Amino acid sequence: MIHTLTRWSAKIFEHFGWKVLSLATALVIWALVASEPEMATFTAVRLEYSHLPEDLEIASEPVGTVVLELKGPSGELRRVTDTLHPEVVLDVTGVGPGMRTYAIGDGNVRLPRGVRLVRAIPSEVHLQFDTHLDRTVPVLVRWVGEPAAKYRVTPPAIGIQGPRSRVQRVTVAVTDPVDLSGVTDAAEVKVNVALDDPYVRFRGPSQVAVEVIKR
Repeated sequence: MIHTLTRWSAKIFEHFGWKVLSLATALVIWALVASEPEMATFTAVRLEYSHLPEDLEIASEPVGTVVLELKGPSGELRRVTDTLHPEVVLDVTGVGPGMRTYAIGDGNVRLPRGVRLVRAIPSEVHLQFDTHLDRTVPVLVRWVGEPAAKYRVTPPAIGIQGPRSRVQRVTVAVTDPVDLSGVTDAAEVKVNVALDDPYVRFRGPSQVAVEVIKR
């Protein structure tokens, strides 16, 4: 018994000075934090998503930023807004097609210790998920004035992709205006093409060649 007590005593007093110093440092830090006035602030942070299935896409207008009302010691709040930017991360694991609502609260807001969330604006977000679709649509040339009597577009069709419901509504990809004023012979013009739906994107380069063929 005496031997056991002696062994435990030795462990307790081992590096005793460092242990006392660590305890004192912790107490000083706690005292400084505790003595700071509690403040509140608003900060805008990016809304991020994790674990989105590869075959799904967001088909609704996403919320890019969320405003958080935070409370905590003034020093910690300054650190949050200056260097330790909080994060709002929505875990969409296992989601399927359709509308889903996600609340924004303590479970998906990452904050440093000592700072707490009062509310998020908006407090929830609504996201429409849709399956991915890849297809090809014809290219339509937009002319300035009279169109060329004879021309060729290369490539004549272009690949697009995005949320299924939106991709299915796209019928053509339209070029930037092609102006033939001053063109009296055969010519080739490279122009960009565009889509009406911002949620649909091109599968590859978004440029085509319009070749005006001499009569």
